[in-house]
Parts: sequence; C-alpha cells; structure tokens
Amino acid sequence: MVEPEAITLEMSDGYRAWARWWQSDSCQGVVVYLHGIQSHGAWFTGSGSYLASHGLSVLMPDRRGSGRNGLDRGHASSARRLVEDVLETVRWAIRAGGGNQVYLVGVSWGGKLAVAAQQAVPHSVKSLALVAPGLFPKVDVSWPGKLAIGWAGLVQPRRRFDIPLNDPELFTANPERIRFIRDDSLRLRTATASFLIASRRLDRTARRAGRGAGTGLDLFLADHDDIIDNERTRAWVRNLPWPRRRITQYHGAHHTLEFEVAPEKFFGDLLAALTA
Repeated sequence: MVEPEAITLEMSDGYRAWARWWQSDSCQGVVVYLHGIQSHGAWFTGSGSYLASHGLSVLMPDRRGSGRNGLDRGHASSARRLVEDVLETVRWAIRAGGGNQVYLVGVSWGGKLAVAAQQAVPHSVKSLALVAPGLFPKVDVSWPGKLAIGWAGLVQPRRRFDIPLNDPELFTANPERIRFIRDDSLRLRTATASFLIASRRLDRTARRAGRGAGTGLDLFLADHDDIIDNERTRAWVRNLPWPRRRITQYHGAHHTLEFEVAPEKFFGDLLAALTA
C-alpha cells in the first residue's frame, strides 16, 4: 500500500483541516476524494493508495469537524461554507499536482457535496465519480426530528442530534469491517442543527445539477444498499443532460464498496473511470 503524507489545509476562514496527500511521481492527474457524513479518510485509504500506485495524485481531506479534525465536531455554519471548503481544496490540489483540473470523487454523503462543488466550478472538474452517493437516502431523520432541528437552527444552532446511521451493518456485511466501524473512535455519530440544515440545502443544490454545466459522470452502486435509493439515483443520473454518464452496479455488494471482502474490482473500475 502506498502511504500518504499527512498535511493540513488552511481554509479562508482560518479553519485548519487534516488531510491525506498521495503525491505521484508521474502524476497523470489529480483526484480530490470526499468521504461520507460519518466516515473520514481512513475508511478510504485502500482506494486512495490504489489510485496513487497507478499514477494519480490523491488529496483526501477530512471534512471540517470530522475525522481527525477535533475543532467544531459535527458542525458547519452553512452549505456555502462546506462547498467553499471543497473549492479551496480543489485549488490546493491543482497547485500541488499541476494542470488546471481535478478528478472529483464523492462517496455516500460526500457525493452530494461533490456534485454541488462541480456545479460551482465546472471548469475545474475533469470528471465526476459518485460512489453510492447520498442524493436520495433511504435512511433519514424522522419528521419530529426535522422539526426539532429546524427550530434549533433558529435558536440553538450548535445543538447536537444523532446521525441516523449508527448501525455498522448499514454500511457493510463484512464482519471485519463491521468491527472496524463499531470501534472507530473518529466516526461522527452526532451533528449540529446548523450542519444538518446545511446538508438539507446541499440536497436541493445537488438535485438541480441537471440545470448546470456537466462533465463526464461515473456512478457506482451496490446491489444491497440499505442507505441510498438506487432506483431514484439511477433515474437522476440518466436524466442529466451531461455528455457522458456511466452506471456500474456490483452484484451482492453493500453500501461501502471499499469494505467488500474483495474490493479490487471496484478499485480497478474507479481508476478506469477517472483515466478514461
């Protein structure tokens, strides 16, 4: 496995975010890789290392308030701030890796953040890969919970709420990885009202993607996904007026493709999609 360099990225508001950076000597392209709502970069070092070993430089940030970022755990002031973090990360990756575009990868919740970022700077994104993206979730906050979050957003924006994904078996059927998730002390189990409202606004931004400039898009889905709605996700992708859309679905797989017992097929398909 190719080991990444640990770096920090300073955002325009002064927040310092921890990240993994795989610098490829041949650098056939630069990937910005975004994780999900509960996860962080350590969940995806397998695919990050695989891409790096095949000539791509990979920047995998831990989103503000998640992973190894201890400040403001589970908090973001707005959807705009979350998107701006990605845009600043993209600019850093372009400077460090050369060229003028990146490949953008978004996993689960990170998928909608990737789509929103691509819409903001389509000229900077060469292609987009969405891995079981959280655009149309099966698992959601209850209506009473949504009302409580909405009220807290007005009067107590840092009030914390459970993220409704606390069962590791939602992510994978691999016993080794179920234990990994269960024991992961950096996994984000709660988020603030402000973050959850920002997440809801990102939903609307991402779903309007068909109205904006498009690029090449690869969608990767798992057969047995208890977190996202595959049918609605496929329909959304097929209706995009973008120049290229490809859908790959893995028989017998679960939500986090990275955590399959043998994820090498997915790794190879992701590499092929990014370098096509």
